[in-house]
Amino acid sequence: MTNPTVELTLPVMQDMELAATKTAEVIAKRMDLDEEKTNEISMALIEACINAFEHSKSKDNIFIQYIIDPDKLIVKVGDKGIGFDEEIVAIPKIEEKLNSDHKRGWGLQLMKELMDTVEFQSSEDGTTVTMTKNR
Repeated sequence: MTNPTVELTLPVMQDMELAATKTAEVIAKRMDLDEEKTNEISMALIEACINAFEHSKSKDNIFIQYIIDPDKLIVKVGDKGIGFDEEIVAIPKIEEKLNSDHKRGWGLQLMKELMDTVEFQSSEDGTTVTMTKNR
């Protein structure tokens, strides 16, 4: 039997990442994930959605797929944007950020800290971030 899958298509509009997190919360509850894991999934998902909205330069929708596996939740966030090279995206130096008015730039690092695995597939046709959270 195939794993149950939930799919969302979100327009690039303010606060639409909240629809993604609400869906993740419902799925996490159904999977009996604890509150800490559920919150970590939500925070990582917000970062992935905001990155897709802000950095992809895509005017199209973003796509989110939740794959419910017996051992883990797999979340894929995709866009049809310009793509990026993960090797070029610098991890900010905390000392510089603390004294800066620009506190942003932590998204990729935060996703990696919050989830069990994070993988990026990116080309000039778009980016897909695949994140997993183990039971």
